Amino acid sequence: MSDQIVTDRRVEPIPANGLPRRVPLPAVAQTLWSVFGMDSFVRFCLVRYPAERMLSFRIVGVGDVVSVLDPQLIREVFSGDGDVLRGGEANAQALGMLGPDSLLVLDGEPHLRARRLLLPPFHGEAIAHHARLVEQITAAEIEHWPIGERFALWPRMRAITMKVILRAVIGVQDERRRRLLDQLLPAFVHAGVFGALAETRLPWLTRGAIGDRLPWIKARAQAEQLLRDEIAEHRASPEGRDDILALLVAARDEDGRELSDQELLAHLLTLLGAGHDTTAAALAWCFERVLRHPDVLARCREASTENDDEYLTAVVNETLRARPVVDSVSRTLSETLELGGYRLPAGTFLAVAIRGVQQSPKFYPDPERFRPQRFLERPAPYTFIPFGGGERRCIGASFATMELKTVLRTVLQRVELHAVGSRDERASRIRRSIAVVPARGARAVATART
Repeated sequence: MSDQIVTDRRVEPIPANGLPRRVPLPAVAQTLWSVFGMDSFVRFCLVRYPAERMLSFRIVGVGDVVSVLDPQLIREVFSGDGDVLRGGEANAQALGMLGPDSLLVLDGEPHLRARRLLLPPFHGEAIAHHARLVEQITAAEIEHWPIGERFALWPRMRAITMKVILRAVIGVQDERRRRLLDQLLPAFVHAGVFGALAETRLPWLTRGAIGDRLPWIKARAQAEQLLRDEIAEHRASPEGRDDILALLVAARDEDGRELSDQELLAHLLTLLGAGHDTTAAALAWCFERVLRHPDVLARCREASTENDDEYLTAVVNETLRARPVVDSVSRTLSETLELGGYRLPAGTFLAVAIRGVQQSPKFYPDPERFRPQRFLERPAPYTFIPFGGGERRCIGASFATMELKTVLRTVLQRVELHAVGSRDERASRIRRSIAVVPARGARAVATART
């Protein structure tokens, strides 16, 4: 009995100390492959280690990373103690430039307080009336699309989601300020994942002569001042506003405290990154997938005409399953944690593998095939997690889903689109984006406009 313990008449193995099976590749190779060839790297792991519930990697700049691939273990991570599984601490390694007040880098009670204040404006009736605004913005953008020429949809989606952020979320009414923010905010986001990592790991980049020459840092400094002006205007003239910033300015916690200007600024910058860049990437993937599947495209057109929200939701969900714009959600362990038969040491970096579980043939037969019908039924728990889960699930999930369906419906009602080429576009991080995007920008041709 030296290697077993008896509990409630069941025999259970003693958890092993240390990390699960390691992928036997040099750290540099693992890092480059997982960053630049994420789809093939995930397929390699799923084929090479089909029985493993967790795998460990060595990532340059991060260290040991444990990837969680099993739905039951994912449930344990999402429902676990937030003081042990610290999502804010993990996020801060890549998103520290958002500042200490961002929802993404908070842990414990500060995170729960911010979440309670931020969540109501992003659910139910609070977002339903924004669908009409999204439709109007999309219809206006379509008027500027070329006819009969090849063009990339991804930049067009970014233009739409940026205008949604400025009008529905921030509620900018001053035309000059809106125009300046429309120019500055994309420059800030365009730093991409590598700019964000560099700034977080090398904070001296933001100061002195070097910082003055980095375009995304200069753009963010200017944008932050404009956002502070917008916050001040919201406080001074709150009447008649229905944007999300107005709701956040009016929000109070259980002790009657409001969000400070610095907290509001940090949350606006967070919503910019989460609500603009990732949503634009998801929209680009949605069209890239739909346009390459004539049967899906035909049914989408019918659903758009007949207001078949169920099928459009299935299309959006299948896109997020097959082409997630974020690979994983992370936690850092503040103390030893038993998970999946291992006693993981404090300091371990956990990565819940969104791409890994959603592309696994164990949970989705023929996972490479684009089949929205999968989501006309409910998927197995914790096998569909594009927005994360638990107390750190993305607060903008409902808003993003509404925006994705509204843009898809509006485009299909107003323009005929055709994919360029027959080959699927691969996932890429080369472009200046935080999210994973189509390598060629989701190229298409518009042949008619109604």
